[in-house]
Amino acid sequence: METADFVRTLDREGLLLAASAEQAGTDAKVPTCPQWQVRDLVRHTGTVHRWAAAFVTEGYTSYQPDGGLPDLDGAELLTWFREGHRHLVDTLADAPADVECWHFLPAPTPLAFWARRQAHETTIHRFDAQSALGGTPDEIGTGFAADGVDELLRGFHARSKSRVRSAEPRVLRVRATDTDDAVWTVRLSQEPPVTEIGDTAPADCEISGPADLLYLSLWNRLPFPQVSGDASIGALWREKSAVI
Repeated sequence: METADFVRTLDREGLLLAASAEQAGTDAKVPTCPQWQVRDLVRHTGTVHRWAAAFVTEGYTSYQPDGGLPDLDGAELLTWFREGHRHLVDTLADAPADVECWHFLPAPTPLAFWARRQAHETTIHRFDAQSALGGTPDEIGTGFAADGVDELLRGFHARSKSRVRSAEPRVLRVRATDTDDAVWTVRLSQEPPVTEIGDTAPADCEISGPADLLYLSLWNRLPFPQVSGDASIGALWREKSAVI
């Protein structure tokens, strides 16, 4: 996907998140994040949007903390969220391709990183907001979902922060069944996971299913579509994979 595609996705998903949050009400529970009510979800995502936009607009070349969660609720909170989301979309759409700023996962450019990361951040939390409504959340495109799996496995869990560790070497396969070449081999050990694209080693456990369900399940929003082999490896992911 191109940077412009991610920006369009971010735009759409943020609008859906705000509309779903407004319909559900800020008191509503978020089933996919049991510790949260909708207000917590909106405060978190809106804070991340402002934090991300600041790196691009200010050109920060090192990590900067976010501005903290707002003491807002109800209609004021939703207005604040919509303003921050629009600012982020416009910032990314208008930024020069060669803008230089801090980013925390490998990417072709800082702008490509922030567009991709915020598109996925907002999509996952849009799903959370729609889960507070009940019913069936909007679909997630196959290609976008596969990209999100790749970002999670080869980006987030390649970092030293990943807590997915195994006392003995194990191999996890992740396979999207509805798109070509969307297969990952995840080598688990006492070090951070090492993920390669393709069937590069025999697997002790395989998690498979449509890309959108893999995406949501690996972010711990849904059960795994299908698990074969050693189910304890899937359980390890559930227990240890929360991104910090």
